[in-house]
Amino acid sequence: MCSIVGLQGNFEGNDIVEMLKTSKDRGPDSSGVFLDEIQIDINIDEFNDDNTYSIGFGHNLLSIYDLNDRVSKAQPVGNDNLVLVFNGEIYNFYTMRNFLKKVGVEAEITSDAEMLLYLIDFYAKKLDLLKAVQSAIRLIDGDYAFAVWDGENLALARDPLGVKPLFYGENDTLKGFASAKQSLKEVGITDISTLKPEHILYNGEDIAPAQAIYEKVFEGDVAKIDKMLRLSVLKRVESLTEIGVIFSGGVDSSYLALLLKEMAENVPLKIKLYAVGVEGSKDVEAAIYASKFLNLDLEICEVTEDLVREALPQVVKAIGDDNLMKVGVGLTTYFATKMVAQDGLKVAISGQGADELFGGYKRYVKGFVDGTLNYDLRHDISNMYHVNLERDDACSMLNSVELRLPFLDKKLVELVLNIPDNKKIVSMHDDMRKSILRKLAFEEGLDYEIAYRPKKAAQYGTGIDKILRKKILKDTDISSFLTC
Repeated sequence: MCSIVGLQGNFEGNDIVEMLKTSKDRGPDSSGVFLDEIQIDINIDEFNDDNTYSIGFGHNLLSIYDLNDRVSKAQPVGNDNLVLVFNGEIYNFYTMRNFLKKVGVEAEITSDAEMLLYLIDFYAKKLDLLKAVQSAIRLIDGDYAFAVWDGENLALARDPLGVKPLFYGENDTLKGFASAKQSLKEVGITDISTLKPEHILYNGEDIAPAQAIYEKVFEGDVAKIDKMLRLSVLKRVESLTEIGVIFSGGVDSSYLALLLKEMAENVPLKIKLYAVGVEGSKDVEAAIYASKFLNLDLEICEVTEDLVREALPQVVKAIGDDNLMKVGVGLTTYFATKMVAQDGLKVAISGQGADELFGGYKRYVKGFVDGTLNYDLRHDISNMYHVNLERDDACSMLNSVELRLPFLDKKLVELVLNIPDNKKIVSMHDDMRKSILRKLAFEEGLDYEIAYRPKKAAQYGTGIDKILRKKILKDTDISSFLTC
């Protein structure tokens, strides 16, 4: 995870740097800019450039990989007439690097950004930039947001489910993009839009995909779910030696922890679980029980009124919303990833997306009865990027921790959306829901109490919502944090 920013129009080099400063938590390890030329490893607290430019990029790096053949490198990166800034992970990095070698690209490629740059460059030699970007993203498998400039044209792109954020906007003199809304506001851009998943913004024109993944219809094979989920988890921990798990003790996070533990028997992978809740809360009790069953280390953040009051201003500002549900879940993510960061980890696994895929929310029972469940799930998956994912990303990045979401793997999502509704909710009286996921988790080794633990939303299971409503709202206007 990193932060990327960019401007077009009439601006000073210092404007790009100010945008980077507001999103430094997203990438605290190094920074770089493109202002006529690429400059990397700059000190943004000392950098000064009051010259005027018409195009500029900036990048803050969160360094995750440090291997002989794969590293996290400072950006922007460039080749020929192309300049690129990239945020995210490409899970088929090695496959795509081998592809580039086979088609004659001789460059030494050791980072995701370099791989994507040379892949776009390969196509750009015979296609325009838009078609080159479209060709490249058809091949890559990952969670990403990036911008690429060829000297005349600017293309922005976002991954198929919107796991990585990308915002854009303009005012009378500037057009800009950024990983965080606050970076755009820093330079006076307040009319801000979210680039939709799998869309490309090409010279200001929004280009939709030919067919979004939630629109694909085919006969899904239930037998493939477990294998595809395992592959999704494996891709997200490849090249890592330690991983955190945002853990509630429910079926989603426990199943992921079980799969990680099985993988750790064959590869050196240290796993630690992180739970959040007030003393004696449902999530804390369930997390303790499940961690003992899995025999994995667990750390608990015991939430108090004081902790919530202290964290509330930055969480509300980061998510840009004072909706209590969003704030409650955002605080949970913030407290969990704070523990992850304090342990020196930079990546955590989350079960986000399982409820939207498998029908976990109570409201889905009505859709099942009315015959609209499949539509409801597809609708919610298509809107997760601005309902849930941008919130979770903003809160985790306050602690410089990258969230990885195995349930939101492109191929897995396509498959599960095409599994019959009655495999997810079995009747109008199905209080558990997510039937197929619970059945798989139980068959793969979770005990009944974990696999069939009733769903409870994070803000309620942790007890945070009760603190907000019964204590903090009595004397605090949390909407005031949106403008502080």
